[in-house]
Amino acid sequence: MKGIKKSLTEEYLYLELSQQIGGYIFPLHTSVTLFLLSYCDCKIFKVCLVLTTESTDVSLLRSVLSKDVEIHITSRQELPPVVQNCRLPAVVERPDSFCRAGLAVVLRHIIQKSYESDPSKKEILELLGFKKTCLKACAEVSQWTRLCELTIPVAIENFLRESSDQPPTIPAEILELEKKLSEPVRVHNDDKLRRQKLKQQKAAGAGPSLAKEKTKNKVHRPETSEAVDSSSASLELQVALSKLLVQEESAPANREPSHIRKTKASDLPPLEHVFAEGLYFTLADIVLLPCIHHFLVIICKKLPEKLVEFPLLAAWYRRIQEVPRVKTAASQCGIQFLHLPELQTSSNEWHPNLDEVPCVEEQNDSSFIGGPRPTMTKLMEKGIEVMFSPHPCPTWTLDWNTLPAAVSPKEGKMSSDRALRKQQQLNNLVYVVTNQAKPGDRIVDFCSGGGHVGIVLAHMLPSCQVILIENKELSLIRAKKRSDELGLSNIWFIQANMEYFTGIFNIGEHMILCRFADQTAVQLPPQRRLIGKQCMCLVDLDRARAAEERGYSVQVISMEPESCSPKNNMIVGVPV
Repeated sequence: MKGIKKSLTEEYLYLELSQQIGGYIFPLHTSVTLFLLSYCDCKIFKVCLVLTTESTDVSLLRSVLSKDVEIHITSRQELPPVVQNCRLPAVVERPDSFCRAGLAVVLRHIIQKSYESDPSKKEILELLGFKKTCLKACAEVSQWTRLCELTIPVAIENFLRESSDQPPTIPAEILELEKKLSEPVRVHNDDKLRRQKLKQQKAAGAGPSLAKEKTKNKVHRPETSEAVDSSSASLELQVALSKLLVQEESAPANREPSHIRKTKASDLPPLEHVFAEGLYFTLADIVLLPCIHHFLVIICKKLPEKLVEFPLLAAWYRRIQEVPRVKTAASQCGIQFLHLPELQTSSNEWHPNLDEVPCVEEQNDSSFIGGPRPTMTKLMEKGIEVMFSPHPCPTWTLDWNTLPAAVSPKEGKMSSDRALRKQQQLNNLVYVVTNQAKPGDRIVDFCSGGGHVGIVLAHMLPSCQVILIENKELSLIRAKKRSDELGLSNIWFIQANMEYFTGIFNIGEHMILCRFADQTAVQLPPQRRLIGKQCMCLVDLDRARAAEERGYSVQVISMEPESCSPKNNMIVGVPV
């Protein structure tokens, strides 16, 4: 293809197509992915729509599919085996051993490959945001990733289905997004920009009371959207536009006046949202646009009186249409933008029924007293205590000197002390798995990191299929390189959050990290480490019981020697 480097690996992009209602493609993950392909003008993937129902009328899809993207139709049964074990969307590199699955992982990969194919498209790479971290944190740990990647698309799908035969209910996730758009923006040069904004406000005749009023309330909504879109947001818009044009933010011609420099940080006006994550157009906006567009279409048709409740969302929707190439990409994907009026923000109280996970500051307040001890005491009173199975062979070890160099964790470029501890950990894990595994078994290494466990197992058990699942791309790439050096053919690599893996397996290795259970590092005070160890054991006990309820025979065993890892529990489960 013209403009594509010949060295690029051929990759297949698989998108689910479950149904089409009107102009909507379900799931919305597919609509979002197609929109990004169109926005990036990306033609380096072979795009395959995976039909989940035979009744889908493919001829109706042309109106909502980009005409510039060649689409192939396939079925779930025709997918490569590694992809059959994942939720879509997914991208697989030939020869079908390295798979990326899940919306955020796949979209980030499309952006990276689009930029690699044409490095002049710097604005494409800017979609990944500051330090290239936009939607990089997995949904299990990031509320923002979970909102964009999972809960909003699913909530809008349910909203669209509900609206077909009855008045729909506004999803709580949309209320949460409206609230987030009202929160002050934090950026890396926050202080500098806020002082420029204060100078701008004073020049326009706005008093300093605006900043103080906003800092008094956790959530503040300006009186009118005109104030946001013109005077108070003009600096934010200037910064955002300079970024869209891949320019440096313009520095002030002169040094700030003395009264601006001396203003306390707490008295500076907050920065307000231009786009979903703050001042800059990012991947988060790409993900949200098809979802919010479909939501607003239904609102305008069936619940127009509700539109006034979403002034910030409506302002974001109008603003995003001004981003270069957005209208073109949207049109190619069957999205015809609405013309929304500028809305005044009502003075009504904010929706009080949003249940949010407490932030770090809230977790540290005075109401959180006692740490894990009260819970541990209650469990002991109910007769729930930690019990370990004895280690079956604490002195067993692999003969590392006879193994190929690429099998050793020393190949992972770690210190000799850490490599020794890693070998000790592997001794424990390999002993347990090799004594349980049978030819033809499928072994999954969850949160595999650089693949130390999976690579050893694939080498030791050539008749078993080993699957490495890891969210961090670079870790899996390093593991793939070591695997290729060993010539392993019984190993798959899946970059995804764990919830995107749907395959069946016979043996699974998983080390859980969870709040107080994470506090077992050797540098911590002994008493704190002991509590952390007890918490970790209780968490693992709970996991063991859950596995038993699903038909597994389970043992919780501590690795030997204990010093090999501060998180040295193994949960060994065998199907009964």
